Amino acid sequence: MKSVRPRRVRHFSLWLCSLLLGFAYLPRIATAQTTAPLAHEKPVIAAITAGGVDATIPALFISDIHFDPFHDPARVSQLVAAQVSQWGSILSRPPSPNQPKTFTALQQTCNARGVDTPYTLLRSSLRAMRARQPDARFMLVSGDLIAHDFSCRYKTLFPHATPAEYQSFVEKTIRYMVGQLRATFPRIPIYVALGNNDSACGDYRLDPGNNFLADTARIMATGLPASDRAAEIHDFSQAGSYSLTMAPPMQNTRLIVLDDLFLSKKYRSCSGQHDPAPADAEIAWLRDQLEQARQSGQRVWVMGHIPTGIDPYATARRLGAMCGHVHPVMFLSSTKLADLLIEYADIIRLGIFAHTHMDEIRLLQLEPAEPNSASPAVAIKMVPSISPVDGNDPSFTIARISPLTATLQDYKVVSASNHTGIATRWSVEYDFAQTFHQQQFSPSTVRALIAEFADPGADTAVSQQYIRHYFIGDRSSELKPFWPQYVCALANHTVEAYSACICLKAK
Repeated sequence: MKSVRPRRVRHFSLWLCSLLLGFAYLPRIATAQTTAPLAHEKPVIAAITAGGVDATIPALFISDIHFDPFHDPARVSQLVAAQVSQWGSILSRPPSPNQPKTFTALQQTCNARGVDTPYTLLRSSLRAMRARQPDARFMLVSGDLIAHDFSCRYKTLFPHATPAEYQSFVEKTIRYMVGQLRATFPRIPIYVALGNNDSACGDYRLDPGNNFLADTARIMATGLPASDRAAEIHDFSQAGSYSLTMAPPMQNTRLIVLDDLFLSKKYRSCSGQHDPAPADAEIAWLRDQLEQARQSGQRVWVMGHIPTGIDPYATARRLGAMCGHVHPVMFLSSTKLADLLIEYADIIRLGIFAHTHMDEIRLLQLEPAEPNSASPAVAIKMVPSISPVDGNDPSFTIARISPLTATLQDYKVVSASNHTGIATRWSVEYDFAQTFHQQQFSPSTVRALIAEFADPGADTAVSQQYIRHYFIGDRSSELKPFWPQYVCALANHTVEAYSACICLKAK
């Protein structure tokens, strides 16, 4: 794949001047920097902090929107026939008289496990984002734009439709979703990853280099700096991934966006065949991007949808997390992604993933590692969902970022009072720094936080807070019964390390 070359700044003095001007209008909120800066950053950081200029900017993290255009089945034929620009007027009309009955029937036909995001909830969430963080400097969307069971819903309503017609509707839905985000925040970059549902040939199914990726690439590139579009479209068209230098005020930071569907153990080609070649190609491409960033002195953020390591909830449900009987469920088909991120931990400042719909953390580190180890590690923030399909309250995340060091300084999770978007109130669920008493979200602070989760009964205040906010809406029974097993998954991404942790806790 063609790589994206970082932009070069010819004169340091011009760079410093523009940087200082850029921060002149940023909010002044005191921050504590505990992530070590790269060597060439130190003079700039010293100059800025000496002048008392704040080094944080606001951003938005959202994920798992799972927008459902089938929520009013009687309207779908109109959406199929209409241009995307007309969707808003169609979706905003009062519900059809038989909407509850026809939607329930569609849910039953597709064995749906819950209700995804209808138009009313989508609009409510976008209004809340705008009201809560109108000055966001960028947005990250970590995958799964379209509803679960999308193909079943479409085929139920249009049993004689062709694959090309289905693909057209998937692309329309993605175009509408991305367009809504950009209409709400028209002046900022919006960086979007695909999730396992975001495909024109079924959940967890995709072919590299197909026309769906080529068409979707142009949707994703809209609104990004013109200098990045050609390279992004090229890479995305090949495998749904791209790499670029983040727009100012982020400084010298490369964002690598992965379509890690190919790395999932559930991945199949559009024809249903198991094919390891796309995963191998993606790992090779990622290594090339990381090496270029290291050679260029860049910091890196990596965003994907499906996380690495152990799936602790699925593992516990299968009774597979007891000493002597450890058969953990893995999110991906191998540890290659986690191992590669650890190898480049010296330049990776943050990993952003999602997929579980829960508010979670992870730490990727060399194994085995002591609790107070300073070994290379990558802090992973898993973003909770807009979709309430699992019974959770919809939520999004407001982040505070240091653009000089690409550090996630703090974040707040904002959640909805109901699942419909009708008369919905959005309020702060919790603030990371205030709740967990950490100065920033970094490998050292995440490691320290995980060490505090060592109580087997989840009786300490910090453990109880994590459990409360893990499932937005506080259904703590989901996590507390298997707390020790869950904690073992947070910083042990291999079967061997996880097994050793489980057995240690069983003593």
